[in-house]
Amino acid sequence: MENAFDVVIIGGGPAGLSAALYAARGKLKTLVIERARFGGQATTTEELENYPGSVEHPTGPKIMERMKEQAESFGAGFQMDDVIRIEADGEIKKVVGRNKTYEAKAVIIATGAQPKLLGVPGEMEFRGKGVSYCATCDADFFTDLDVVVVGGGDSALQEAIYLTKFAESVTVIHRRDEFRAAKVLQEKAFNNPKIKFILNATVEKIDGEGIVERVIIKDLKTGETKEVPTNGVFVFVGTEPMTAFVKGLVEMDEKGYIITDEEMRTNVEGIFAAGDCRKKPLRQVVTAAADGAIAAVSAEKYIADKFE
Repeated sequence: MENAFDVVIIGGGPAGLSAALYAARGKLKTLVIERARFGGQATTTEELENYPGSVEHPTGPKIMERMKEQAESFGAGFQMDDVIRIEADGEIKKVVGRNKTYEAKAVIIATGAQPKLLGVPGEMEFRGKGVSYCATCDADFFTDLDVVVVGGGDSALQEAIYLTKFAESVTVIHRRDEFRAAKVLQEKAFNNPKIKFILNATVEKIDGEGIVERVIIKDLKTGETKEVPTNGVFVFVGTEPMTAFVKGLVEMDEKGYIITDEEMRTNVEGIFAAGDCRKKPLRQVVTAAADGAIAAVSAEKYIADKFE
């Protein structure tokens, strides 16, 4: 059948592309389904300094492009579609997309995670008009302007450092008095003369006339609020898994991350999960790629045992 495969991989980020490479190289008929952009969130990262072998500082988009080309060279297929559910009643799984339904002996869920919203007044109103979740995508719009970064993890400081290549100043607002980011990133940020810090504070409102002009912040120690003038707000306050379409089908934790064993197997036979969408201690491109490789090898073993 045209839409029948050995392995269907849902998600075209580093986990999905790595799984596609290993599955296709293992002579499995492989399809990767992606709803937005092949490469996932890694395509929004300008520098991947901590990806092994990236000594020449290739960009995230370039590394993802190479991954996709490599998987294609071994015969993996790629399809743009939005998967709305998986039907797992029989041995052959049905992956139901908005455009087509695909059949698979094994399914690998590699849908990743998406940025969390602040959930404050003005955030949605000014999205694309000063509010951004991707410095690599939008930094050049803020050349010689003042911007705010909200968050305290690796992504927040990484993107704040990147923004200093364009912005006049970058103010990092964090709700705690210490950062969760890696020490090396903290050192870089603290030593960057363009970066200022406002700690123990939250953004209560994003405001302006047509475009972002200010944020209203609250001091968590005193309860006082004040205006901070800014031309842009970059939000990096965590991520949430893109797993709603399989809620109730596979086991998840309280945040919606899929629970797997070390072989990437979910609690449903023939369904695997890899990358940022699964419960794990570290979400990086390198760990996503490793997950994808393990998931593909596990799927290959499953198919051999079950169908051959």
